[in-house]
Amino acid sequence: MLKWFLLILACQFAGEVVVQVVRISFPGPVLGMVLLLGLLVVWGDLPEDLEKAGDALLSNLSLLFVPAGVGIMGSVAILKANLLPLGAAIVCSSLLTIAVTAATMARPNRGRRKNCHASPQTANDAGAND
Repeated sequence: MLKWFLLILACQFAGEVVVQVVRISFPGPVLGMVLLLGLLVVWGDLPEDLEKAGDALLSNLSLLFVPAGVGIMGSVAILKANLLPLGAAIVCSSLLTIAVTAATMARPNRGRRKNCHASPQTANDAGAND
C-alpha cells in the first residue's frame, strides 16, 4: 500500500511542479489529482490497494485541517481587527451563492412547469384526437 501512497504524493508533487513552472493560478494538488485520474483512465481500472490507500487518507482527512486551524488561531488579532468586513463578505457571498444556485436550478425546470400545469383533461383530449 506504501507504493500507492507514494503514487498519490507523486501526482500531487507533479501538479505543484507544473503549476510553478507554467505559473498558472491553479491549485497544484487539484492538478495532481487530475493527473492521477488520467493515469487511472489509461490503466482502465482502479487498483484495489490504491482504493484502500485513498480510503485511508479520506478517513483521516480531518487531521489535515489541524495545521490550518492552528494558523488561524495564530492570527486571531488580525481576524478581530477585520471582523466586520470578514463577516460582511461571508454573509454576502453566502447569499449570492444561494441566489445563483436557485437561479441555475430554476432555469432547467422552466420547461417542466409548463407541462406540469397542463390539465389532465387537455392531455386526454389530445390523446383522443389521435
